[in-house]
Amino acid sequence: MRAFIGLGSNLGDRSSCLERAIGLLRRTEGIRVVGVSSFRETEPVGYLDQPTFLNGAVGLETELSAREVLERLLAVERELGRERTGPRFGPRTIDLDLLLYGDQVIDEPGLKVPHPRLHERAFVLEPLVELDPELRLPDGRLVRDLLSGLTGDIRHAP
Repeated sequence: MRAFIGLGSNLGDRSSCLERAIGLLRRTEGIRVVGVSSFRETEPVGYLDQPTFLNGAVGLETELSAREVLERLLAVERELGRERTGPRFGPRTIDLDLLLYGDQVIDEPGLKVPHPRLHERAFVLEPLVELDPELRLPDGRLVRDLLSGLTGDIRHAP
């Protein structure tokens, strides 16, 4: 199954943290990383009183179920020091989101695919388009068309 993961960090050495997360995903049984977007500097959303984020995306091929992929993502977050304290959308060392899992639509407790806010966030859509310019959501909409309708403060990281 083809899947896409969103990456984000706004505490510590953000770039290193994203690279470490990608390395851990590469070493995860049942997951093959097939693409990594460039990283981009983005303004926080929701909770604004925090440092800027570094965001990107990873394309995967996986034999795992969507729930199993999510469990692996949460394990990587824990290994990299993610603590789920403080305000919702607040600062974090690492944030890994399952954005898309094939053409499946999943609505279960703790697992919603496509990611429920994917279509609202340029910092998620832009790296997806970079990885696959023809990528479509399960409802058939082109991700690049969703991106063209949004604006945001995105700066590519050096």
